[in-house]
Amino acid sequence: MKINLASVFVDDQDKALRFYTEVLGFVKKTEVPLGEYRWLTVVSPEEPNGTELVLEPNGHPAVKPYTEALVNDGIPVTSFAVDDVHAEFDRLRGLGVYFTQEPLEMGPVTTAVLDDTCGNLIQIAEYK
Repeated sequence: MKINLASVFVDDQDKALRFYTEVLGFVKKTEVPLGEYRWLTVVSPEEPNGTELVLEPNGHPAVKPYTEALVNDGIPVTSFAVDDVHAEFDRLRGLGVYFTQEPLEMGPVTTAVLDDTCGNLIQIAEYK
């Protein structure tokens, strides 16, 4: 068994697609119209057949209170692995990305937390 899909709830699929592809560097894998929304996924360019991230509309009534509570408490909804958190932090900050946590070393892991502009905090992590 392996994970093939993971989701993040977003307030605007177009804005999310731009952020996750043009800023974070993922590539669009799937886009299927489904009425008002789309089945929209992105993947790492390093693993085009790897786990897909679904940019899920946040229309369900439980989503907004859930994501707002996580953001208010500073809790990332998910984590993405990077080779060098400090370099990625500098690159993303240079693109105007807002970080709620600058790089922080915690034993064998270094993390930073960013705002994805779509209602979520995302952690980037480097494992030594």
